[in-house]
Amino acid sequence: MIKNYIKIALKVLGRRKFFTFISLFGISLTLVVLMVVTAILDNIFTPRQPESRFDRVLVMYRVKIFGPDAAMTGAAGYGLLDKYVRPLPSAENISFFTDTERAVMYHDGKKLETRVRWTDGAYWQILDFPFLEGGPFTHADDVNAKQVAVISEDMRAKLFGNARALGRSFELDGRMFRVIGVVPSISVTRINAFGDVWIPNHTQKNPNWKRQHGGSYNAAVLARSRADFPKLRRELAQNLTHYVPADPKVFTGAEANLDTPFEAFTREVLGEGGRQAATMRAIFVLAALLFMSLATMNLVSINLSRIMERASEIGVRKAFGASSRTLIGQFVVENVVLTLFGGLIGFALSIFCLRMIAAADLLPNAMFDINLRIFAYGMLLATIFGIVSGVYPAWRMSRMQPVNALRGGAL
Repeated sequence: MIKNYIKIALKVLGRRKFFTFISLFGISLTLVVLMVVTAILDNIFTPRQPESRFDRVLVMYRVKIFGPDAAMTGAAGYGLLDKYVRPLPSAENISFFTDTERAVMYHDGKKLETRVRWTDGAYWQILDFPFLEGGPFTHADDVNAKQVAVISEDMRAKLFGNARALGRSFELDGRMFRVIGVVPSISVTRINAFGDVWIPNHTQKNPNWKRQHGGSYNAAVLARSRADFPKLRRELAQNLTHYVPADPKVFTGAEANLDTPFEAFTREVLGEGGRQAATMRAIFVLAALLFMSLATMNLVSINLSRIMERASEIGVRKAFGASSRTLIGQFVVENVVLTLFGGLIGFALSIFCLRMIAAADLLPNAMFDINLRIFAYGMLLATIFGIVSGVYPAWRMSRMQPVNALRGGAL
């Protein structure tokens, strides 16, 4: 029976081309917006190379140092992380790395702007960068303050053109660094991996960098499994109860959180609290439902108009004994077929839009795509869209009196 409904639906959609075009336009436009936004969020928050292990990584981007009359919130210093985060017994690995910092390089008489990140050897074990040349620097390279660097593919092109970079040197901050590895250029949406140049922490020029409690450092804590997340958070909280401030006359304690990247994002947007991630997910879902409800109401209106056009057909079906359930099922299937066509068109348009966004280079190196998971979500939304927007018009249709329907009467 479903097969027959689908055949009828295809014939009806082909017969009423104007209504079909208007419906497909609204459906595809709605799904394009939803799929493009979903693809961008998926690119930012879903673990993927070089952050493919981040399904079991907790990050620490902010610390609050407070006292009776003062408080300071910002990125942590290396000294605080080294003393209170490194001893976490349940961690598999821990890395401390800075935010990207803008710097100016001079090479062959050219002035180049770049984004530098200071990291340690563990950074390359937690993140899984593919290397185009060479490899990462190690813990020993960092501790011994070797002036070595990993650079991005884009930076290689700026420095050395099409030539290989391995073993060659460049000047940064008045010092010469030797290239030991080249990685593909990373999207700016990968906030823990993005950069142009990565150099060892111990090459910092500031003589006090290892003792600072406030600074520009982040922590990435790799857990053995997600089940260890609560334990790691308790261990950090316990360590911070013994916090000794660098300036005890002003500050007395410190607070910090180990979050998933999504939780860290919601904490930045919504502020402190216990359920930021759940609240942000609810906001995303509510915004999607509200956006879809507008398109749903428009499609309901179009469907009611289509029913009026088919009043005589419905009257004949009812006169020959078609039940209300049969008529409702047929019309809902027709509507679902319509929305699935709209979903396929929306899928194709979404790919086009994402490529246009990437080509515009609004976000450096951003490569947004629609994977099978997003495609499945889109088709599920299209199906729900078709059912919800089709049920009420179908129910109204089923209540038409055969005599009035044959005369093309009102619903």
